[in-house]
Amino acid sequence: MRIGFAMCGSFCTFEKAFQAMEEVSSIHTLTPIFSQCAYTTDSRFGSAQEHVRRATQICGKEPLHTIDQVEPIGPKKLFDALVIAPCTGNTLAKLAHSIADGPVTMAAKSHLRNGRPVLIAISTNDALAGAAENIGRLLARKHYFFVPFCQDDPKGKPTSVVADFEKLLPALEAALEGRQLQPLLL
Repeated sequence: MRIGFAMCGSFCTFEKAFQAMEEVSSIHTLTPIFSQCAYTTDSRFGSAQEHVRRATQICGKEPLHTIDQVEPIGPKKLFDALVIAPCTGNTLAKLAHSIADGPVTMAAKSHLRNGRPVLIAISTNDALAGAAENIGRLLARKHYFFVPFCQDDPKGKPTSVVADFEKLLPALEAALEGRQLQPLLL
């Protein structure tokens, strides 16, 4: 299968996302996609250049990182599925409100025109607060699926949720079959 693998700026989960990318790439053909933030921001978790290099090495091609590059995804039916891992609360909100103002959200909009699955691996500190509404909106929509998730630090960050990246591949296989991997909440 041809899979788009989009990364947003939740840098603390990049290592897990890259491990999932490697696992998926052993079975499927991947095209990396980076949000503007992921493509340009250096953080304590590594430089943008290191992240781009690693995605390029895993996928065998450089990440798409502009709206112009991702817009043809839908018209050309480039992917069987689109993975967004990690998906930040910001990107989640934009998807929930059909805002396509960057490479990842435009990739999703373009891809969805063909009725193909978008798999979200959420990583946000406000999932059980302000972002909860957006999770609910996407759970109720066709073609959106989630990697199972849980609170990552219930005492220290009681509203924070992160996907179980070890379940990304089985969640992708389920999404390709049109079903949500269960249990959703771990």
